[in-house]
Amino acid sequence: MTAATDTRTPKNGFDRFFEISARGSTLGREVRGGLATFFTMAYIVVLNPLILGNGVDGDGAQLAITALAAGTALVAGLMTILMGVVARFPLALAAGLGVNALVAYEIAPEMTWADAMGLVVIEGVLIAILVLTGLRTMVFRAVPTQLKTAIGVGIGLFLMIIGLVDAGFVRRIPDASGTTVPLELGVGGKLSTWPTVVFVVGLLFTLVLFVRKVRGAILIGILGSTVLAIIVEAIAHPKGWSLNTPKLPEKIVSSPDLSLLGHFNVLDSWSRAGWLVVVMFIFTLLITDFFDTMGTMVAVGQEGELLDSEGMPPRTKEILLVDSVAAAAGGAASVSSNTSYIESAAGVGEGARTGAANLVTGVLFLLAMFLAPLVSVVPFEAASTALVVVGFLMMTAVKQIDWADYTIAVPAFLAITLMPFTYSISNGIGAGIITYVLLKAVTGRAREVHPILYGVAALFVLYFLRGPLETWIL
Repeated sequence: MTAATDTRTPKNGFDRFFEISARGSTLGREVRGGLATFFTMAYIVVLNPLILGNGVDGDGAQLAITALAAGTALVAGLMTILMGVVARFPLALAAGLGVNALVAYEIAPEMTWADAMGLVVIEGVLIAILVLTGLRTMVFRAVPTQLKTAIGVGIGLFLMIIGLVDAGFVRRIPDASGTTVPLELGVGGKLSTWPTVVFVVGLLFTLVLFVRKVRGAILIGILGSTVLAIIVEAIAHPKGWSLNTPKLPEKIVSSPDLSLLGHFNVLDSWSRAGWLVVVMFIFTLLITDFFDTMGTMVAVGQEGELLDSEGMPPRTKEILLVDSVAAAAGGAASVSSNTSYIESAAGVGEGARTGAANLVTGVLFLLAMFLAPLVSVVPFEAASTALVVVGFLMMTAVKQIDWADYTIAVPAFLAITLMPFTYSISNGIGAGIITYVLLKAVTGRAREVHPILYGVAALFVLYFLRGPLETWIL
């Protein structure tokens, strides 16, 4: 009788290095996961250039869209591969949404583009120092496990609302309409466009595959929805696609424009905008990157069952260090701070458990520099199906929270709800930490709070009050 083969025994050096078998995965799952992650976040190659390219700096200059697209893909590819090799964790990186808008519409108008990107580089270096000194990891460990769980759940809901909004299924009601209801279904309470119908059909298709436990359900859903979108566009020529028009491009390959690489300055902003303005900008960037990454890696690790008993992912320090390097690299390439992407959860949902998936995602981003026309074929309406499904998966962890203990339940509730409702991971984390510290203190349980969290709560108070403080001081 032959002994059963241990499926967790490394099959080769590649397997051993990335711990593929050790984490219960296979090379096929890693490849599928890497593909799913890429297709779910490939929109950034198009969206980041549009956000930054529409901004105007203090001298009236704008950045070239083509150069931004190439730089976005380049940095995302390199940093995602670096995360895979150094941290061996299935977490992809790219230009951070929200941060890029901050750079384009708040920071750049006060200085030049080079100065603004220089501040991003400074912020990345500061975070790297915090990682190397151990402070960033200490803060992460200080957050209670159940609050970390709530952060993951909140990010799941955030992903869902991003997917619904990007697909046009949920829309903001214009202020001029005279209603107090901020959102509505489609337009006028109905699905009025073919692109939204494509999303609904694609989502239902993906859910059927998922419930029937079809391998590659999320990836098949994205690709199937894209095919449907191409057919609908070819037949009906509808208006209303959120970003990309899903039609086959006239050419597939284009030469990348890398002229913006190294276009940054770390000194001139201090004299041009003033030290107080610069400090507030750096503080805002720092807080956003610092805690967004914490929430993202917890959520991804939670989805893949990769967290330890303290809610820590493997190689936490390496994850945080690569994320810090990515922030600086994004500034150095003039594409804004790069950060860990919660869309990585789509890859984890597809089976990715190691950094091997990052190699697939990273290489695809590098190819996207040359294949930008092909990447733009996948519309938001197709990619967003994955975000909704993954949001559901992450929501299931809510049962791990002790809802009978109000000192953790209320902070968890605020963390969960404020992320989607304010469109910010940092806002949810900040509200959760502040109320956790406050409620523990007023109920005589202050000793249960790690001392570091008092300082973190104070920083978040400053973060939330930065608007009034800027007005008062300036």
